[in-house]
Amino acid sequence: MAIQTLVQDDVMEGSIAAVEDRQTIQWSSVLAGAFAAGAMSFILVSFSVAIGLGVSSASPSWRDASAALALLSGLFLIIQAIISFGFGGYIAGRTAHPAPALATIEDDAERRDGLHGLTSWALAVLIGAALLAIIGAAAIDRSPMRSSASNTSVAEPLLSYELDKLFRAPRRPPNTDMREARAEAGRILMTSSSHSGVSTDDRTYLVQQVAALTGLAAPDAERRVDALIADSKTAINRARRNAIIVAFSVAAATLIGAAVAWAAAVAGGRHRDGEPLPNWMASSNRFHRSPRAMPVP
Repeated sequence: MAIQTLVQDDVMEGSIAAVEDRQTIQWSSVLAGAFAAGAMSFILVSFSVAIGLGVSSASPSWRDASAALALLSGLFLIIQAIISFGFGGYIAGRTAHPAPALATIEDDAERRDGLHGLTSWALAVLIGAALLAIIGAAAIDRSPMRSSASNTSVAEPLLSYELDKLFRAPRRPPNTDMREARAEAGRILMTSSSHSGVSTDDRTYLVQQVAALTGLAAPDAERRVDALIADSKTAINRARRNAIIVAFSVAAATLIGAAVAWAAAVAGGRHRDGEPLPNWMASSNRFHRSPRAMPVP
């Protein structure tokens, strides 16, 4: 009787340990998958920049980002997310330790491997977001626009070329500080993309400023202001359109990457165990050599 009790206790303890081991996330595999996904994503994004699939430029006067280029860039973001997160998920599933012998239920093993891929996807996304935030903060801190916050506006990087044309003059007194005038004009031009557009008072004020700072006659200054208001509206709308396309593509790529990471981790776990892929992954079970052993109740 004592021997039977000890055997039952050992079986129960082994079952509990097996269940706990089956439900534990192996962080070494998760980290490996996340780093693999990040490395692959960096390679593919660098390649896309090299071939010109970008919608931004270091030049503030760059105006060649068409809708087709933005869509193509978004499509490439989705493709690189599928490849990168698929690679990382596969690494996470393949390197994870197999489930214990008692964990022979197919759904449990699939869920266990899939969670490793999904966790590696989440970690890779968080690491990428943190790096982008750090790089963006460093770029803002080093920007010359922060030297004088009162004399700058958000329009300067977007409408710098339009502001140059607005205050262009053949002769200007030396050491003329145009920062305040450019910042004020930029804030006015930013309203050109609103529903009401530039108000009459703001337009009149811009005409007066341009005439005073450039020496143009009132009719010439008025024509220049009208032309630059139209150009500013076009530039702002183009930038907004491209930003919406890229933002939607990034969100779609991230969500698709989660599903791909799960599926790739499941495939990696099956290859690790020498098992066929699940039924929902094409028709790969026809290559299965022997049925999977199931526990005897």
